[in-house]
Amino acid sequence: MAYFNRGDVSIYYEVHGEGFPVLLIAPGGMRSAIEFWADGPFNPVETLSEHFRVIAMDQRNAGRSKAPVSGNDGWHTYTADQVALLDHLDVEQVHLMGACIGGPYIFGIIQAAPDRVAAAVIQQSIGYDGNREIFYAMFQGWADAIMDEHPEADEEAWRSFRANMYDGDFDFNVGEGFVKTCQTPLLVLMGDDAYHPQAISRAIAASAPNAQLIERWKSPEDGTADKVNAFLKAHTP
Repeated sequence: MAYFNRGDVSIYYEVHGEGFPVLLIAPGGMRSAIEFWADGPFNPVETLSEHFRVIAMDQRNAGRSKAPVSGNDGWHTYTADQVALLDHLDVEQVHLMGACIGGPYIFGIIQAAPDRVAAAVIQQSIGYDGNREIFYAMFQGWADAIMDEHPEADEEAWRSFRANMYDGDFDFNVGEGFVKTCQTPLLVLMGDDAYHPQAISRAIAASAPNAQLIERWKSPEDGTADKVNAFLKAHTP
């Protein structure tokens, strides 16, 4: 348990296990924090740390992490935090695993530092499929809960921040054009609800040159934790 401080930003993170590093980007939307992994079909903090050095983090203004808010904030702001944490921990190359909002975060890291990512697991990514309003509402619920802690941000700043996050298409972040050029090996665990559209998971798997899709993964008998471990081990340098 530790904090990484960068200017006015304080990022809470944990490191579990030993071996090749894996950075985890938790589900939870704008509230993406380590604790949400415990609610999933399997907990990669536990299952991956038996074989890898697992780095788990709370995103800014979620869980125990804090940061100022501005109208310039967006996906790139979070990517900067994530890459800075890897730099802080002297991680030169890494696997990634992200759930929910972790899907676009993963592509942001790959776009920013492609040579540093050996492989990635994308678990039921969010994405645009005629569902923008539910992401606006999710953002607003998060913002309303912390707004009093951020007098530096006025109404227009929050509105601009929301637009930077959720006015895009496809994955809301890098777009389908980048995904088609992404050479990183990807394991895609399919989503199937309004926030995590099946169509987005299928499109990611179909667009990325080195992606494979797993449609059934939420039941214990699916053996998904073993499949994820095997995939990451197969792509460990």
